This record gives sequence, structure tokens and C-alpha cells, in this order.
Amino acid sequence: MTQANNTASYNYKGATILITGGSNGIGFATASAFADSGASVIITGTKDNASDYENDLSRFQYHQLLVQDREAIYQLAEKIPQLDILMNNAGTIMPGGKDEYDPIVFEEAVRINLFSAYHCSKAFQEQLAASELSGGASIMSTASLTSILAVPMVPGYSAAKAALVQMSKTLATAWADQGIRVNSIIAGMIDTRMTEFMKDIPDINDPIMTRTPLKRWGTPEDIANGALFLASQQASFITGQTLVVDGGYSIVG
Repeated sequence: MTQANNTASYNYKGATILITGGSNGIGFATASAFADSGASVIITGTKDNASDYENDLSRFQYHQLLVQDREAIYQLAEKIPQLDILMNNAGTIMPGGKDEYDPIVFEEAVRINLFSAYHCSKAFQEQLAASELSGGASIMSTASLTSILAVPMVPGYSAAKAALVQMSKTLATAWADQGIRVNSIIAGMIDTRMTEFMKDIPDINDPIMTRTPLKRWGTPEDIANGALFLASQQASFITGQTLVVDGGYSIVG
């Protein structure tokens, strides 16, 4: 019996996408997936040059950007005259390793994980509204299980990620008449450099595997595949939604 081939492919030739935090992990996987599909990919990172990263970023256009710097975001928008897809992916927990219960650190976490996504969306609104991408222009934001589940360790990050989902719904409604679709992707337990230490600690890893129906960690490519779909013509009637990519973790009580 011949095994069915259910692999999807996408054609983004002629489209331009900007992915913040595209140098590693989910951002890099998503940038690679869109580049493989023919898109012109722009990424941002915190280091001076693309060559400063371990990953090969040579096929992407690279811009240094600290997303907590509002003015830098709007300056970047002036350098990119055309954009069809924006992925607000940059984020971090416990900025500088500091305690998010410190009011100053809490505000910093919200600025990095929420305010930056709004400012990027607003800064590129005009370019996105002018897009002729089939299915409409797209804004996608990388959310988190902390958007829907309480994680006491990171109150600022959690608050920001929860608000990110609601912001996506609001912008989806406000900008629909401009042809801009806005969605978010909740990333579950994804195997990245930020989480790799957790897999080596049985007291952390075992409960995660017990709760996850699919019994594996997610990969950055799992999130990238969701992004490829949400930005595509096949998702042209989807806006204001949150795609949960977590192997079922969030549905278990």
C-alpha cells in the first residue's frame, strides 16, 4: 500500500516578511520556512551584525533592533517601504535575569513583550495596508502558554503575553477594512535554547510529558508551519484568532 503524502507547501514568491527576533529559535525557524517558500525575509536581532550569530543568517536582510526602543522601531519602518507580513516574535522572560516582581522589571517585561508588538504593528500599518498579497496582509504575534495559564514565576511576561492575544483581536477588528489580518500563535513547550535545560531535569521534564497528550516537545518548525498557514491565502477568512500549538498541553486539566 502506498503511503499518502500529506505534506503542504506554500508559495510566497514576491512577498516580504519581517520577523522580529529572527536570529534564533522560533524566529529563525519561521524565517527559514518563509525563505524556503520564496519570500524575501527581513529579520531583527540585538547584536550588531548578522555574522555575530551562530546560525547562518546570510539569506536574510538583517537589522539590529532593541524592541524596547520605540523610536528605533519607527526608524526601522522608514527603511522598509514594502511589507506584506509582520511577525512580532521578539520577547524574553526575566529581562537581564532580574525578578519580574520588581515593579521596574515588570514594566520592562511588558515593554519588551507587548508594547514592542503594538509599536511594530503601528509602525508598519501603512505598508501592510498597501500590500497586494493574496489573502490580505498579515500580522502574527508569538504568544505563550502564559497567555492562558498562570505561571507565577514571570508575572510581567505572563501579563504581556495575555494582553498580546487580546491586542490581536482588537487590531483584527480595527484594521480589517484595510485588508490586514491579525492573529496570534500560542507556542507550547518548544525545544529551544531557552528551554533546553528543562529537558535534562526529570522533575521538570516528566510532568510536562505526562500532561502533553502527544508526548513530545514541540519544535520551532511546528510554530513556523502554523505561521506559514496563517499568512497564506488558505487562511484568508481567519483573523483575530489564536492558534494554539502545544501538543494538547493546555487542554489537560
